[in-house]
Amino acid sequence: MRENNTKPGHKESSKDNELKPQIQRFHDYLLLNIATASMVTEATGIPQKNLCRYKRELEKMGVLCVMYRDVCKHTGCKAGYLTTNPQIRKKYGIQLSLFDDYTTAGGGATL
Repeated sequence: MRENNTKPGHKESSKDNELKPQIQRFHDYLLLNIATASMVTEATGIPQKNLCRYKRELEKMGVLCVMYRDVCKHTGCKAGYLTTNPQIRKKYGIQLSLFDDYTTAGGGATL
């Protein structure tokens, strides 16, 4: 007899296994859109708590940056607009640096 190794209340679904990992979906969404974490949550369904963790991972990898800070279209609060699109960063002269945490190059806004 096969033992069930899933946690109580956890539903195992083959559909979940077919979806891209959340961090990949987050990255791919920001390749095509400049958005705040709240806007990404609304569009993708990925919980914002997870996005915060993924944001830091992608920043450490050098693929995500904050383009600018402005009022979020979803929450109405000031937030960072994010991108993973290297062409956008190149166009606006945004370079990621290990020494400039949470900043945009060229005198941009900081978090």
